[in-house]
Amino acid sequence: MAAQLTAALPSYSPATTKAAAGGSSPSSHFLAYPSRPRNVRNGVRAQVSTTEPTAEPAPAAPAKPVKISKKQDEGVVTNKYRPKEPYVGRCLLNTRLTGDNAPGETWHMVFSTEGEVPYREGQSIGVIADGEDKNGKPHKLRLYSIASSALGDFGDSKTVSLCVKRLVYTNDAGEVVKGVCSNFLCDLKPGSEVKITGPVGKKMLMPKDPNATIIMLATGTGIAPFRSFLWKMFFEEHEDYKFNGLAWLFLGVPTSDTLLYKEEFEKMVEIGGENFRLDFAVSREQTNAAGEKMYIQTRMAEYKEELWEMLKKDNTYVYMCGLKGMEKGIDDIMVDLAAKDGIDWIDYKKQLKKAEQWNVEVY
Repeated sequence: MAAQLTAALPSYSPATTKAAAGGSSPSSHFLAYPSRPRNVRNGVRAQVSTTEPTAEPAPAAPAKPVKISKKQDEGVVTNKYRPKEPYVGRCLLNTRLTGDNAPGETWHMVFSTEGEVPYREGQSIGVIADGEDKNGKPHKLRLYSIASSALGDFGDSKTVSLCVKRLVYTNDAGEVVKGVCSNFLCDLKPGSEVKITGPVGKKMLMPKDPNATIIMLATGTGIAPFRSFLWKMFFEEHEDYKFNGLAWLFLGVPTSDTLLYKEEFEKMVEIGGENFRLDFAVSREQTNAAGEKMYIQTRMAEYKEELWEMLKKDNTYVYMCGLKGMEKGIDDIMVDLAAKDGIDWIDYKKQLKKAEQWNVEVY
C-alpha cells in the first residue's frame, strides 16, 4: 500500500515540547444405534437374527456460517509482543497538549517502532512502566488507545503515538497519589526507552465502507482512536482507501484549555468540507438554550432527530470512547426518539452492536 501524508504535522500550542535532538523524523456428531426390533410379530415368534443391524452413517454436522466483519480486520495483528518479551522502543517526542489553566495535564507522545509493532487504527498498545511495585515485581502493563494512524505521525509506519493524561489525585487519607504509568509516560524525555506490548483489540477498527457515516463520541483522552481515524481519512492519501462518507466528531472536555488536537481538527474541517463535521462540548464554559452545562450528550441533543435518522441506516457506525457515564446520557436522548417510531431503543442498540455498528470502549 502506497500512501503519503498530505498535511504536515500541525504545531502544538500551547505546549511544552520535548524533542529528540538528531532523532528520526518526527481465536463429533454421535448417532446411537436404533433400538433392536422385538422378536414377536402378530403373535408369532419370529426368528431372532444374530446379526447386528447396520448403523446409518452419521449426518455431517451443519457448518457454522462464517461471519464476515464489516470492519477493516483483514491481516490485523494482535499480541505480537507480550509482557515477558515486550518491544523496546524509544521516545521521540513528548508534547503537552493542554494549556496552563487546564485542570490537569495531557501529553502527546511518539515512540519509535521501526515497523515492528504493526497496528491498525482503533487498536491499543500496552506500556510497562520502568521500576518495580511495592512487592518488588515489575509494574503491570497499562493499555492505551493508539492516537496515530497506521502510518504514524511521521508517515513512515515506524512510530506509534499515545495521548495520555497525567493521573494525580488525593486519597481518603489526604495523601497525593500519582498514577504509575501515566506519570512515567508524561515525564519521558526523548531518547528514553519504553517497553511496549500488543497491539491488541479489534472492537474499535474502522469500517470497510469508505462511504459510511461514522459518528465518533469522545471525552478527554478518549479522542485517541478518533484522531487515528481522522488522520487516515483527511491527512493521508491511500491507493486502496479514500473516505467519501461523513465523519462526525463530538468531543467533550471541561474547559477550552483541554480541547485536544483542536488545531488539527479545524484543519480537517477545511480539508474535509462536507465530509467532516466537528462539535465541541465544553462543560464548564458552555451551556445550552435551557442553561444546562454542555456535556457531550447535551450537544448531541441539539441534533437528536438528525442523529436518529442516521442510526436507522445500515451504513452508520457509532464509536464511543472515554468516560463511562456518557453512554447513559446518550441512551436518555434516544429512548424517546426511538419510541416515536415504535422502536425499543435498548433492543435496537443490541441489534446495532451485533451488526458492529455500535462500538463502545469506556472506563
